[in-house]
Amino acid sequence: MHAPGSLPRWLLLAALATGITNAAAEARLDPDTAMAASQAAIGRKLGDYTFTAAGKRQIRLADYRGKPLIVSFIYTGCTAACPVTTRQIADAVRAARSVVGADDFHVVSIGFNLPHDTPEAMRDHARRFGLDIPGWDFVSPQQGELERLLAEFGFSYVRTAWGFDHLAQVTVVDAAGRIYRQVYGDIPVQRLTDPLKELIEGTPLPRGVADFIDRVRILCTVYDPRTNKYRFKTTIIGEVVSFGVVTIALGWFVWRERRRRRAQR
Repeated sequence: MHAPGSLPRWLLLAALATGITNAAAEARLDPDTAMAASQAAIGRKLGDYTFTAAGKRQIRLADYRGKPLIVSFIYTGCTAACPVTTRQIADAVRAARSVVGADDFHVVSIGFNLPHDTPEAMRDHARRFGLDIPGWDFVSPQQGELERLLAEFGFSYVRTAWGFDHLAQVTVVDAAGRIYRQVYGDIPVQRLTDPLKELIEGTPLPRGVADFIDRVRILCTVYDPRTNKYRFKTTIIGEVVSFGVVTIALGWFVWRERRRRRAQR
């Protein structure tokens, strides 16, 4: 017998487990909302923020002005997307140095999981990946500035039962401190070297062309948790081919109808 109003222990445990499962299931980042916020940040002039690196070294965002800047947001407890992104950025940074020059741009990785992403934790994260690269800082933001900083960069995240669900985003900032490009998902070398070359050489792509390329890249890459890597989404090939065939067929039909009508006049 149970006291009036009480529940069996097994039922309480089951209810608790269901609540935890449901809460975890609900903790997901909405991709459309996150993408809209990220894209809206392009062209935005960033304010100034203060960061702390290991050894209590203070760095201001304004200190990076005068050269293009690559910015990534990470949390040091991540075992999935963040390490993949960090390795890919490292490959792209090494390649970009040989293409545009070793001293022509800056890189900064910012830990957003405060208070855990301390300057020391960020330093250890860099060491774990062997990223002792001059011009690349691993820093912690100020607690009181964190949310405003993330909002300005258009970076979205949601806390989950296992860590964070966040946008796999790398931001390219121009020399004046304005957001120039957002790079998502898979980050091969060219996706970072191209915007850096555009900024350094003064040959930016027209915004419409750049937006189209970014959209195709977003659609073509997905994160595969089984391999802990981003991969090319093969289904997009059929979609692109089908779209192309339909577009050509429609164009040919319109052209033929116009010729037929002209011949009947």
